[in-house]
Amino acid sequence: MNLVQAIQAEQIKSELPAFCVGDTVRVSFKIVEGKTERVQAYEGLVIAMKNAGIGKTFTVRKNSYGIGVERVFPLNSPRVESVEVLRRGKVRRAKLYYIRTKVGKKSKVKELIVSKKPEGGTEA
Repeated sequence: MNLVQAIQAEQIKSELPAFCVGDTVRVSFKIVEGKTERVQAYEGLVIAMKNAGIGKTFTVRKNSYGIGVERVFPLNSPRVESVEVLRRGKVRRAKLYYIRTKVGKKSKVKELIVSKKPEGGTEA
């Protein structure tokens, strides 16, 4: 392993939850304003993920006062404090760029309902 790969291996985050395109997430992101630093939450729908090793990014889209706002977050950035999955989405595409043209209820993604199998013995 060369020096670049060794440095990249140290930077990769492992504590983030598994999420994918179509999920609604809340990203806690550090913002620097002058000398102060605070954490701001950004909540929206994951419409794209780009997998490029250490440079892995994901795009989150939300509606703010009727205007669609998108933001690209680097997954392994030290400024990303946490990613919390609020809803799982049921989608059949890898990129949800078509959501940009939808308005109102049509821009929603159906929720993925995961059935839980009963633990233990057989069903009665």
